[in-house]
Order: sequence, then C-alpha cells, then structure tokens
Amino acid sequence: MTQPFRRIVTGHDSGGAAIIVSDGKPERVESLGPHGPTFYEVWNTRETPAAIDRMGCEPKEAGLILAPPTNGTRIRVLDIEPDAEDIFGMSDEEAKAHFEKIGAGDASARGRGDAPHPFMHRTETIDYGIVLDGEITLIVDKGETVVRTGDIVVQKGTNHAWANRSGRVCRMAFILIDGKFTDGISI
Repeated sequence: MTQPFRRIVTGHDSGGAAIIVSDGKPERVESLGPHGPTFYEVWNTRETPAAIDRMGCEPKEAGLILAPPTNGTRIRVLDIEPDAEDIFGMSDEEAKAHFEKIGAGDASARGRGDAPHPFMHRTETIDYGIVLDGEITLIVDKGETVVRTGDIVVQKGTNHAWANRSGRVCRMAFILIDGKFTDGISI
C-alpha cells in the first residue's frame, strides 16, 4: 500500500498576506480498474500565463482527462500497478478503449504499426515524470530504460508506454504542459 499524500494550496487574504487555503488529500482520485493506474488529480490551470488570484479554486472538470487543458498545465500522481500478463493479449480496440476512459482514445498507438507495448500512446504535450517511489520501464518506439526513485523523465510528445515489471506499485508525479508539434512532427 502506497502512503497517502497531502495537497496544500496557498492563496492571499484580503490584505494581500499569503495564507494556506486548503490542506488535505487530493479531492479527485480515480482508478482505471485492473489494467490501469490510480490517478490522484492534484491541480490544473487553463491558461498561460496562469491566473494568480486570491483564493482561486482549481478549475472543475468532468471525469478524468489525460492531457492538460489547451494552453494549460496539469499535475497528477499515479500509482502504477505491476503489469498484468493479460494486457499483452489485448486487441487494438481494447487498448483504444483503455485510453477512451481518460478522454484520449486517439492517443493510443495500438494499431499504428508494431507497438512494443499495448499501452503505447502519444500526446501533444511536454510531460515531466518524476518517480517518487519504486521503478518503472519507459518504452519508446526504439528503446527502453528503467527509471528509478528520484529519476526524472522529460517526455516531449513521443510515442511511449510505462511498463511496471518490478513486482510492486510505482508512484510517479507528472506535470503536463500543453504543447504544439513543430518540425513536421504529428500524432
């Protein structure tokens, strides 16, 4: 069992002094079920530069969404269970349905050639992935590497998957930033 964590949000009182607005568990926690991680949605922004107001609340969202809002950011923590053997027998449609649960069916790379993992996907984002506890394997089209506690991945819109071959839960923090493909790169 991974340890709970707190989300502490600061703001300003009417006199402009810094205050703690909230201190507690993340309000949105969702699981993708037996073949997916548990998502702890920490915060998101909807514009750049981000509005900094006195007591602002996190913008509300309906359901779990993989990518950050357009021109925005997202921070979340994931608890990623070890890979189950049956994921490797998934059809292209089942893999796409997995991503549809988080509003990203088109991100699934399954069915676009020889994907080395059933959960290969790609988003038009820059993602910073920080392993908080455990280890996980980052898989890209042509290679893979083991990422361990304290390691940071800068994911630049590339096709990728996370394989947990460690036998225990891996906890990662992800900061996602809306991006735009250039140099002829596209999904």
